[in-house]
Amino acid sequence: MFMKYEIDEYLTYIKLEKKLSKNTIDNYKLDLVNYIEYLNKNNIGDLNKITIEDINNYLYNLNKSGLNARSIRRHITSIKEFHKYLVKFKKVKNDVSTNIETIKIDKKLPTVISNDEMNQILDIDLTNAFKYRDKAMLELMYGSGLRVSELINLTIYNIDFENNYILIEGKGKKERIVPMSKYSRLSLEEYLEERYKLLKKNNLDEEKLFLNNHGKGITRHGFNYILQNILKDNNIKDNITPHSLRHTFATDLLNNGADLRSIQELLGHSDITTTRIYTHVANNKIKEDYIKYNERNEE
Repeated sequence: MFMKYEIDEYLTYIKLEKKLSKNTIDNYKLDLVNYIEYLNKNNIGDLNKITIEDINNYLYNLNKSGLNARSIRRHITSIKEFHKYLVKFKKVKNDVSTNIETIKIDKKLPTVISNDEMNQILDIDLTNAFKYRDKAMLELMYGSGLRVSELINLTIYNIDFENNYILIEGKGKKERIVPMSKYSRLSLEEYLEERYKLLKKNNLDEEKLFLNNHGKGITRHGFNYILQNILKDNNIKDNITPHSLRHTFATDLLNNGADLRSIQELLGHSDITTTRIYTHVANNKIKEDYIKYNERNEE
């Protein structure tokens, strides 16, 4: 196949030099093989003879085949990175992919939990140690905007009751300090009084804060299972996930006047553009309230 050698060399390069994951490399390979097959069928047999029109025609065919925008965007990235590599190692003179624009994909706005639903979720009947644990986890997720991974990795040493904060290890092992809400703190204090009941004889020194029925740290799957059961018990059918608690935390802060930079710090976003999605959520809520409560909208 035309350019098979170049593709193999490129894949070796991104594996050894860029140290990309196997999944990413497999995606690049799949995309580029598809791209080269198209060029071969159209009798393009020279790297230097590929034009921007050839690439655009290829992308047009992908779109025509019914491929979704996200997948096409991935193909574009694969092609652009491959052509950059060809120029870098002087296999071609010019990068004809430079002016190919990456397709913009509208971000799906995060699901935000209503006040009534949030109250239902947090209204847990504290009948045993597991219920105290569930209450504390949910209050902490909602009250401090934690990711599930951050919640399940908390240890008993990450909580500072004296200064009223939690030490979080976020993405890329980046640490941040997040304050506790009044309800988070109260629920944690109550849970810690019950936590010893969840420990097992063979791991009494377990440091993970939230424990499962085996006395070990709760897993992501375990937390999701607990949340879905709570939603089911309360007949809440919205598309709510563990991450919805974090989204609701951020949106509530924004709606109550918090600065976007402060929310960025609390959430541990490295780029404020990630945080800005919550302004769209807040704006949607404003529009909904306007339509619902503005007298001039009534017939």
